[in-house]
Amino acid sequence: MSPQRRTAALRRSAGAPPAPRELKAYLRLLAGTQFAFNTGFYAVLPYLAAHLGDGLGMAGWLVGLVLGLRTFSQQGLFVVGGALTDRYGPRPVVLAGCVLRIAGFCWLAQATATAAVVGAVLLIGFAAALFSPAVESETARAAVTHERATGEPRARVLAVFSAAGQAGAFLGPLLGTLLLFLGGGFRAACLAGAAVFVLVLAGHARLMPRRPRTVRERPRGGLFRDVLANRPFLVLCLAYSTYLVSYNQLYLALPAEVERATGSQNALGGLFALSSLLVVAAQLPLTRWSAHRVAPRAALTAGLAVVAAGFAAVPLTPGGPAGLLPGAVLVVLLTLGQMLLVPAARGLVPDLVPGHRLGVATGALSSLSGLAVLLGSAATGTLLGAPRGVLWAVLAAVPLAGAGLALCLPGAGRAPVRERTGV
Repeated sequence: MSPQRRTAALRRSAGAPPAPRELKAYLRLLAGTQFAFNTGFYAVLPYLAAHLGDGLGMAGWLVGLVLGLRTFSQQGLFVVGGALTDRYGPRPVVLAGCVLRIAGFCWLAQATATAAVVGAVLLIGFAAALFSPAVESETARAAVTHERATGEPRARVLAVFSAAGQAGAFLGPLLGTLLLFLGGGFRAACLAGAAVFVLVLAGHARLMPRRPRTVRERPRGGLFRDVLANRPFLVLCLAYSTYLVSYNQLYLALPAEVERATGSQNALGGLFALSSLLVVAAQLPLTRWSAHRVAPRAALTAGLAVVAAGFAAVPLTPGGPAGLLPGAVLVVLLTLGQMLLVPAARGLVPDLVPGHRLGVATGALSSLSGLAVLLGSAATGTLLGAPRGVLWAVLAAVPLAGAGLALCLPGAGRAPVRERTGV
């Protein structure tokens, strides 16, 4: 073991806070983890609905249900991954998630029967239920530590994490599109996603710490007592769930809109790329501005309102070049809203729950949202045949209700702090 790693291990075993250089290196690893995760994930997911409907001949409601099951098995079981992270630390949970994701993608590449597809999709979702809360809760914990040590708002650190994820979300669809263009088909995209996770598994088996970075208090009492009895946190969960229901429409309502406007889904990859490029280019400047001027509750409320505006604008926007302008407006406004609200929501969690419950709370935030997506996806799949104005009005009402819930959160959040350093 090198002297630097030996010193870091001694500091962790003594319960001392990590050194600034060590903390920044860990934050870079977590951001790189999110980048690699999304690269493999988005090489497959944008094309799943078309594969189920056109390739396997599933009905629209069944496609919506399968997509909802994937999100629910992921978001709905985040609380399991969060609890395991609180107990064992992030490393074993992340590695187990990688193994299951590889197996799920390989299975999905071969699946043709409905039962096999559902099984593969559930396995893929559960893999993320292990992987994501481990990485997200560690990022939030490290962001709070960094804020206390330097005075830099935690939202900026969380924005770096989001931007890294969106960079992966940008490259993933391009990888999937390239494979489809070369004639590899959906199966090749699944195998490419599995290959990415083989690399993630190998890298994290070597780079992630073998022990939790900090000495954590052993949880006392019931596993969910501190979380489910916390009314402000439950309000945050409900508000955030309306965002996730809305974001899931990128995989259901947006493909239907693109096919309605152009006769195919060939332009879908470009719209996903537009969303990711916006986050990569604007997430850090936008968060740098908002973190010092807007309280987290206000940022969450404003972000949900912008998302609602994106859905409301679709039937009001002229087709424009190639008929893609309504879809592009939706993507731009949904992405802008996401950039405002996601760092704010994640940054609020450590303020609302005890530190030893951060993993469980991070998981519960996504689990309750996943339940909402399961119900919302099936309903949206049914609404796809409704008049266009009705569909988009209903979709706009969901995040608008979330904005109203966000206003019910106690207080205005932390006062903005002056910037002192960067990550």
